[in-house]
Amino acid sequence: MFRLPLFPVSLQRALLASLLLLLGASAHAELMLHPTRLVFDKNTRTAQIELINNGTKPASYRITLVNRRMTEAGQFEPADSPQDGERFADSMLRYSPRQITLQPGTAQTVRVMLRKPAELAEGEYRSHLLFDKLPEVDGNASIENRADGKQIGVMMNALVGASVPVIVRHGNVVATVNLAGLAIQKDAARRPLLAVRFEREGDSSVYGDVSVTFTPRGGKALTLAQVGGIAVYTPNRVRQAALPLQLPSGVVLSGGTLEVAYRDRPEAGGKLLAQASLSLP
Repeated sequence: MFRLPLFPVSLQRALLASLLLLLGASAHAELMLHPTRLVFDKNTRTAQIELINNGTKPASYRITLVNRRMTEAGQFEPADSPQDGERFADSMLRYSPRQITLQPGTAQTVRVMLRKPAELAEGEYRSHLLFDKLPEVDGNASIENRADGKQIGVMMNALVGASVPVIVRHGNVVATVNLAGLAIQKDAARRPLLAVRFEREGDSSVYGDVSVTFTPRGGKALTLAQVGGIAVYTPNRVRQAALPLQLPSGVVLSGGTLEVAYRDRPEAGGKLLAQASLSLP
């Protein structure tokens, strides 16, 4: 349970927003999932996810199937009905159990089963398995507001979950990806970022890891970034990303070449999916 002291309303709102972000990061870290995505292709009909309670208290989760779509910025939002080229997998999936309670340091397996209907159209189908954290048994998950003129106090418990994409590929589905729009930018703290645009073609999503290296003229290649698990899901054709760059001491981003490589994850073989370069004067 968390209690905020009494502050003016404007300051209270800012503190509340910051606290929610901190609580979300902390609570999310208590639930560990492996793997972080499920793919049914060819003759695969069953899969499983291992849930581990990495926290110090018992935690309960309700498990549901939901439909979500990805924005060009890589954020997920609810999807009530499919758009053109978008197919949901929820009607084909069964899973068990529907709710679990994990003691600290313990794990449990959730099994997912696929039942394809007859005459299923070729393509890629996707839904998300959502793990919603339930209130603690003591019932202190309510939010209490006490108003006093221009001041307000808030008491809350953070309830945070996680979701895993479940992908069904049926028939001959393929995809290619291109990297474009490379540009050096700065974040709010003036730290360097590499803007890159992922351009997907085909009837399947793409998923992989990105590495960024910088080679000064006449020098050796330096690794500036390694980002794992970047996806472009159907029906999206484009995803925009800004990758933070870690510059070694004394290195300046000029007079050399930036190389960006996008590869399958190591467990999928590490195949090169796309690459691009940016010359820096």
